[in-house]
Amino acid sequence: AAPGAPAPVELPEGLVPFTGMQRAVSNNMVATMDCPVFRASREIEMDAFNALYQQVKPKGVTVSALLAKAVAKAIEKHPIVNSSFRPEGTFFNKDINIAMAVAIDGGLITPVLKYANERDVMELGENWKELVGKAKSGTLSPDEYNSGTFTISNMGMFGVAQFDAILPAGQGGILAVAGTQEHIVPCKQSILGLKKISKMTVTLTCDHRQIYGADAALFLKTLNEVMMNPSQLL
Repeated sequence: AAPGAPAPVELPEGLVPFTGMQRAVSNNMVATMDCPVFRASREIEMDAFNALYQQVKPKGVTVSALLAKAVAKAIEKHPIVNSSFRPEGTFFNKDINIAMAVAIDGGLITPVLKYANERDVMELGENWKELVGKAKSGTLSPDEYNSGTFTISNMGMFGVAQFDAILPAGQGGILAVAGTQEHIVPCKQSILGLKKISKMTVTLTCDHRQIYGADAALFLKTLNEVMMNPSQLL
């Protein structure tokens, strides 16, 4: 290197064997490839949801818990997206168990908030903190990461504008949640005729064997309505 030049960056080289978790993730991804899926995206208005979050944040409620509750309430009206395919027909899960993808050192795991539609957000928030702690320490029980009936993958905190998620084997739907962005929209009440609102793009990936396009569109419409009127989450 030339005098005064920065030292060269040491880059990884050669084969690094998978850990047990990484191999399990890889196998799960491959297992989904035989499933015929489709995707539907929609912008969600976030101002009311963000305002509610600021109210409950001091009480220890996380965005993840509040988002899981919102998705679960939307699923109540569209249980087909909480279903799973069976060769004989559509299997409807009686519980709404929201799995949420968490990146941990050396892999990816999906802790599950069980009965997310029935429990209050304070309880969900406490449960989520406990689950994330267990995920990071490697002490989750199989039931705490294998019992999901619908999955959320949230990369909004990384500033991602939009992405698709791979459908987990055995589930009917997974919702990819991107970051919130500001938009200028027409407003008759504003002096300048414009106002600024926050929106995020979500993308639903579905098993097309039992879930159809209209099902996905109606679920996303309901989710937007829940997010715009989030008082029902409390």
